[in-house]
Amino acid sequence: MGIFGHSEKDQVDPTANGNGNTYEMKKTGEADTTVTDAGAHGEKGGYNGDNLIVDGPAANTAEGAVHRTLKQRHMTMIALGGAIGTGLFLGSGSALNSGGPVGVWLGYIFMASIVYAMMVALGEMAALYPIAGAFTHYCARFVDPALGFAVGVNYWYSYAITIPTEIVAASIVISYWDSTTNAAVYITVLMVMIWFINFWGARAYGEAEFWFSAIKVIAIVGLIILGIILMCGGGPNHDPIGFRYWRNPGPFNHISIDGGDGIVEGTWGQFLAFWDVFVQAAFSFIGTEIIATTLGEAQNPRKTVPRAIKRVFFRLLFFYVGGIFIISVLVPYNDPNLLNGSSDASASPFVIAINNAGIKALPSIVNAVLLISAWSAGNSDLYAASRTFYALALEGQMPRIFRRCTKRGLPIYCVMITGIFAVLAYMNTGGDAAVTAFNWLYNLSAITGILTWWAILLAYLRFYYGLRKQGLSRADFPYRAPLQPWLSWYGLIFFTLIVLFNGFTVFLKGNWNVSDFFAAYITLPIFFFCWLGWKIVKKTKMVPLDQIDFHSGRRQLDELEALDAERFRVETKYQKVINFLF
Repeated sequence: MGIFGHSEKDQVDPTANGNGNTYEMKKTGEADTTVTDAGAHGEKGGYNGDNLIVDGPAANTAEGAVHRTLKQRHMTMIALGGAIGTGLFLGSGSALNSGGPVGVWLGYIFMASIVYAMMVALGEMAALYPIAGAFTHYCARFVDPALGFAVGVNYWYSYAITIPTEIVAASIVISYWDSTTNAAVYITVLMVMIWFINFWGARAYGEAEFWFSAIKVIAIVGLIILGIILMCGGGPNHDPIGFRYWRNPGPFNHISIDGGDGIVEGTWGQFLAFWDVFVQAAFSFIGTEIIATTLGEAQNPRKTVPRAIKRVFFRLLFFYVGGIFIISVLVPYNDPNLLNGSSDASASPFVIAINNAGIKALPSIVNAVLLISAWSAGNSDLYAASRTFYALALEGQMPRIFRRCTKRGLPIYCVMITGIFAVLAYMNTGGDAAVTAFNWLYNLSAITGILTWWAILLAYLRFYYGLRKQGLSRADFPYRAPLQPWLSWYGLIFFTLIVLFNGFTVFLKGNWNVSDFFAAYITLPIFFFCWLGWKIVKKTKMVPLDQIDFHSGRRQLDELEALDAERFRVETKYQKVINFLF
């Protein structure tokens, strides 16, 4: 008898779960048998964790054969590059104007703690099951296949529609230097370059992101150091700013109403302004989870994944909290340049501080970093979206043709269908109707990233309580998330509040706007329509805690870990330096 109560020759009915996703499982010395992916659908399979060899999505060795080519340094920098971008360099200015210096700083600190709760929960599952699909698979395996489908489809669309927005943003940044050339020219060049990198494969993407992220990290570290110097009076004007702007115009702003013509007075107005910053900060951190889309192509995943997740978050905490602190002391929240509506360096609070200090030339350097950030984001969006679509195909939730990969391990059809979305960038060069239509398409994905974080924590809590229900210990896991389950409950509750109240400003007296309301909440019915639609059509059920499968695929992943420990042994001084840095 196996640990699931089946004899060694038992087979599972492949139609029992209504999804059709299968693993090819083979007993040593016996004929092949096909069994259902029990882990994703709640049916206990015949895998006994000892004498069966698993092929399929869990091991990434079946029909969809992506290759593990991403190194540890790639993983670390991809995770960094997924979150350091225009949200920090540009979006932070809007947050500063909304909440004031102390409000924006506290908002980002608070948001960082919640994102940390999500990242460590994702890290524990990802280190144990480093497979293609990651959170889409975890949602299906530990909660309900319908949730996995809803998360996968919405996450894929969210990043696919963001590709053209990043291309447009990059073309606008270029206009800082060249405003005469038609924007379509630069859109074409940027689009082709993003296609080229992604069609070359995961290794090319990882290498490009390594250098893009390195430039962004160097830039933000340099800006933080420069900010400290300016704060102490080391700039050309020798003005020691200190905490001047925390005192005047003050530490907190008040929420604006009626199109900015009025404010909500008192502590209630200050709290609403803080909450507005909190929501804006959530969108700035979207992308930290993107490392999970690389799991199927990561080398030595049992070691590199938890290492990247643990290290990267604290570095992001330094960059975001440190960077936000610098702008909070250098720029008053009522500076008119924060609201000039520009998409180039002139709207960045870092550039405003530099200009106020009398330093020349640096705005162009920051603008170059913004260009790299937008281009890098476009690369990451195409990679993340295509790998999510590939994962849906592995789960049997998209046609089988999308499982196919080239000899180099590229899911070619997934990249092709996702890359087509980049063409939508040309809509922004058309008339007002085309721009409006594009904005509506983009609004459909407004809070998908936060819904994905919510689903990750829901999957982890089911994972955690399923282990307890079955009497299984986490002691031997490659990585254990701290402070569980309380930290995950903390994150789940606040992500729920953010999803429900992300558009709260439209409900303030005098602020009602139908377009803003739909932009804030249209994603919710789409997400739940996908969830309920798949559940009804496929007749899926929530996986009972005592039937969650924690064993399918574990043996082959354990064997992979043992092989990787030998293959990636750190011996030379160069390897030790790289291991320390990344």
